[in-house]
Amino acid sequence: MTTRNAEDLETKIQAAADELDELESANDVKQWWSRHYYELGHKRLGRLLLGQSVERLLERASAGRGDD
Repeated sequence: MTTRNAEDLETKIQAAADELDELESANDVKQWWSRHYYELGHKRLGRLLLGQSVERLLERASAGRGDD
């Protein structure tokens, strides 16, 4: 995931965050997770689900942290 360029990553995170606002059920969350897992990974999706901002996720990615 660290090989993706920042603009591509920002677009994907923002799209996932926008979709998250529209989820209504646990099944919706499972489908959302499946749709974005391979592009963003469990940690980023979990952080989004718990309310971390897109900007904070991008900061973590740009800092070169190995845990994203």
